[in-house]
Amino acid sequence: MTETYESIDGIRVPQFLYGTAWKEDRTADLTKMAIRNGFRGIDTANQRRHYHEAAVGEGIAAAINAGIVQREDLFLQTKFTFKNGQDHRLPYDPAAPIDQQVEQSFTSSLSHLNTTYLDSYVLHGPSVRTGLAEADMQAWLAMESLHSRGLVRLLGVSNVSLAQLELLCSRASVPPRFVQNRCYASTGWDRDVREFCTEHGITYQGFSLLTANQSVVTSTVIAAIARRYDRTPAQIIFRFAIDVGMLPLTGTTNASHMQADIAVVDFALTSQEVETIELTAMK
Repeated sequence: MTETYESIDGIRVPQFLYGTAWKEDRTADLTKMAIRNGFRGIDTANQRRHYHEAAVGEGIAAAINAGIVQREDLFLQTKFTFKNGQDHRLPYDPAAPIDQQVEQSFTSSLSHLNTTYLDSYVLHGPSVRTGLAEADMQAWLAMESLHSRGLVRLLGVSNVSLAQLELLCSRASVPPRFVQNRCYASTGWDRDVREFCTEHGITYQGFSLLTANQSVVTSTVIAAIARRYDRTPAQIIFRFAIDVGMLPLTGTTNASHMQADIAVVDFALTSQEVETIELTAMK
């Protein structure tokens, strides 16, 4: 089984992404495994602290060489990360102006991923906790330049608050098409940000859907719904995410779990079940 897709600005975007953070020496093999098991969307970052982007490229190349996919079958997303989110292995000159750092990081990403363009390029979180700094807008302008030159198809931002997202959208010439946030059930699954995204044509990408919400995943509510559909609790959470309009990420390292994750496109929850899950951790 392979991905299903939605169209964003005429670009085919898979309904599920495989996340490559924290895989280290297994990154290449797991990326190839994910593609072999049906994933066509790959998420990474040029941030060696948490990702091994070059190894993601090795896994993609191996999948292409094995005849599993061609480059145009894949949706590749990576990120620009400010220095405060990096370790000593920087993909740019930290003394360079921000726009040049973005260009250098982007060029490095193209080399790592063996591609001439990216489907999505994401600002890996604002440089400040509150509001937006000048550096954030400089980085976004540099990303807009990549977009205008046809090197990036869609832009996004991650680890962002509602107030920051509102500011960015008010100032950007090219608005974000994605927001990627860690998604906590205790906040209504990031309801405020999701509602803003829905109102402004932005696709919400949710990560840590399982790891950040273990009490919900293991709850009697999810167990009952899972029994009703003869599915796993993880599948119910991922299906819920899709049913509320999210684009979920999974970082599983298990081939059977990859297959199970992709298989959530085969069913849908009722509106009452969706509402029940959405409210579970809020009670």
